[in-house]
Amino acid sequence: MRLLHSLTLQSTYEEIEKVEGLLNALQKEINFGDELFARLMLAVSEAATNAVLHGNKLDASKKVKIEVFKTNENQLIFEIKDEGSGFDPKSIPDPLEDENLLKDSGRGVFLMKEYANDIQYLEGGTKLILSFNLPSK
Repeated sequence: MRLLHSLTLQSTYEEIEKVEGLLNALQKEINFGDELFARLMLAVSEAATNAVLHGNKLDASKKVKIEVFKTNENQLIFEIKDEGSGFDPKSIPDPLEDENLLKDSGRGVFLMKEYANDIQYLEGGTKLILSFNLPSK
């Protein structure tokens, strides 16, 4: 596994916008299509938002670190780590249940699961691993 990029964000909404620049640089470097870019943009920006908002609670003194790796199996791996107290991903209500359909939050984890090929929570929920298969050339 080879480290491609690393990005450290302060825990403010404005910092989350840097994710797009990271993904643009990655797209130029690896040369993948717009469909994968859109999946990455949605999932990784959602992960960064959750880390800034829910993990670090918008405390600008706390950081979110994003590292991007490429594996020999042609996968992109994103590690998103916050400095919060963590959480249990099983405690998140299912956004597809009737009582949750109209809520204005709670869909991020569901969307990340839909767009990433694999998702794992480590270190008590303070570290998220998103895996994406790169299309074969």
